[in-house]
Amino acid sequence: MSGLRVAIFGATSGIATAVARRLAADGARLVLIGRDPEHLMAAAADMKIRGAAEVAQLTADFTTLAALPGVAAGAWNMFGGLDAALIAYGSLPRQDAVEYDPQALAGVILLNLTSPAVLCLELAGRFERSRSGVIAVITSVAGDRGRQSNYAYGTAKGGLQRFLEGLRHRLYGSGVQVLDIRPGFVATRMTEHLPQAGPLWVGPDRVAADIARAIRQRRAVLYTPWFWRYILAIVRALPRSAFHRTSL
Repeated sequence: MSGLRVAIFGATSGIATAVARRLAADGARLVLIGRDPEHLMAAAADMKIRGAAEVAQLTADFTTLAALPGVAAGAWNMFGGLDAALIAYGSLPRQDAVEYDPQALAGVILLNLTSPAVLCLELAGRFERSRSGVIAVITSVAGDRGRQSNYAYGTAKGGLQRFLEGLRHRLYGSGVQVLDIRPGFVATRMTEHLPQAGPLWVGPDRVAADIARAIRQRRAVLYTPWFWRYILAIVRALPRSAFHRTSL
């Protein structure tokens, strides 16, 4: 990763911070993009201490779709191009909080699907013209099958998975890799309203190690930790009649 130019959108999220620290330790050049300038400033100082060759910051509101072309351009131009981009923002609401609130539901779809999809397209053309690079996007295992406990969030993440699949098809042969990152239960601020206990829960450092490895290996889809690939294979394979009797 030494010297790589990497933009991280949603840079102060738990997983993104853990990934950035690993990249910084390898001497990467980082562009940190997020909503809160104070948090970004603190993150940038942390990355410099950890060994980042250069660190730049951009403030952005990812829910303002009209601003995303400028955000992508700003990140791209900061170091004269990028070698990789990680899109790591999103929100995980309580399902019962959005079922009877159309505006809340629309906000979930906007932040978890529409916004990252628009940003991906803004970045894709630039990477395509450079004939290289990695676009890595955090989706979720929740997108693999609709479940009563989080189908609003799962709908957005499942749609993003299909979008990335199509984008990967479009960019095939261009030298650009599209990485779909599907974490399971990760103990971060986004999941603090959940119990965060049990053998399936991990910390963001565990997931960050998998992401850094997948970027190096130019993977297409990453389930992290690894056991979620097999858990979701079983969940997807369950007949509907059996699946509907579960409390998932």
